[in-house]
Amino acid sequence: MPLAFLGAILVGTALLMLPAARAGEGSASLLTALFTSTSAVCVTGLIVEDTPLYWSLFGQWVILGLFQVGGFGIMTGATLLGLLVAGRLGLGTRLVAQAETRSLGLGDVTGVLRLVLLVTVAVESLATAALALRLHFGYGEPWGTALWNGLFQAVSAFNNAGFSTYSDSLMGFVADPLVVAPIMLAVVLGGLGFPVLYELRRRPTGWRRWSIHTKITLIGTAVLVAGGTLAIGLYEWHNTDTLGPLDAGGKLLGALFHSVTARTAGFNTLDVGAMRVESLAVNYVLMFIGGGSAGTAGGIKVTTFFLLGFVVWAEVRGGRDTTAFRRRISHETQRQALTVVLLAVTLLAFATLALLSLTELPLQAVMFEAISAFATVGLSTGITADLPPAGQGILIVLMFVGRVGTITVATALALRSRRRPYRYPEERPIVG
Repeated sequence: MPLAFLGAILVGTALLMLPAARAGEGSASLLTALFTSTSAVCVTGLIVEDTPLYWSLFGQWVILGLFQVGGFGIMTGATLLGLLVAGRLGLGTRLVAQAETRSLGLGDVTGVLRLVLLVTVAVESLATAALALRLHFGYGEPWGTALWNGLFQAVSAFNNAGFSTYSDSLMGFVADPLVVAPIMLAVVLGGLGFPVLYELRRRPTGWRRWSIHTKITLIGTAVLVAGGTLAIGLYEWHNTDTLGPLDAGGKLLGALFHSVTARTAGFNTLDVGAMRVESLAVNYVLMFIGGGSAGTAGGIKVTTFFLLGFVVWAEVRGGRDTTAFRRRISHETQRQALTVVLLAVTLLAFATLALLSLTELPLQAVMFEAISAFATVGLSTGITADLPPAGQGILIVLMFVGRVGTITVATALALRSRRRPYRYPEERPIVG
């Protein structure tokens, strides 16, 4: 998987360095092309150049193709192509596809792959139509422009990429529900993860029969969206640079949209750089947690965060097992969740310290940028283009590791894995 994503990034870099990809004279520099390609393949949305002004129509098509491939999944796309051609999957191919789509079982792989294609085409098509109609009739954009802007925003939203053909992202539509609602819906569906969508399709009303993964993802998503909306609304309600000038309905819509997109999508209808420090802290949490597993979202994932919550609750209560919804959570799953969080925190700590060493920027802005890159969110306080080349290189690494996954990268870097035929004596160091 890391090599597949790296290959896609290098191909995208080469295409974006072509003179035809740039709107102006000459071609993009290696760093600009590499950063943009990485951001697109890793469905992040951080940019060092204004997308609609710097890149030509060809360049924008390349970017759209990159974040479509990146959100779809490199191995998922290749496996699905093989399925369409051959009509069946071998055991090895099923194992590869199961690893990337996080299918609940080998028997679910084919169904999940078909659902990936169906949902992607359906959601992106419907969102494109809704946005194009609104942009044409509501804002007077010519049909060709409206269709292009609608398509780009729709594909970017479903893949949680955050790229936009508008220089100010979606700030011009902050109080327009006919624009932001389709985008929010596409973001949520892409961010839930395909295993959840697959299970909802098979058992739409079978709450008791849903897996723990589906229950935690749905409940966790609802809690985070509601909590984020409340927090952003309270802190920014009277901020004249963000929600302040809007009426009550516009403020609620603006807070809701930001809560949805801050977890992974990267679109913004509010000026992030003008937000209060408390709101930036709320963004740290939302971005770090991210969305659902095996979808287009980033972050440590909703299930990881809430599983650790169940672990803490069991420890506080002195329980022998960690349980959720009357099911016992395996020790292997708990260790995986702890590993993901610890690796993520460690990586972010070193990256933030390195960025602080390279710049004179304030801590809150640097930390925001680092978390946004790692969680493949794409929101920015406006400092991305001002970072030195080494700083942008750090963000490139963060975006790559964040998209591929900390455990995947750590496993790929390990020499080999083997089970020892012995165990060491047990000892209990003091904790806390």
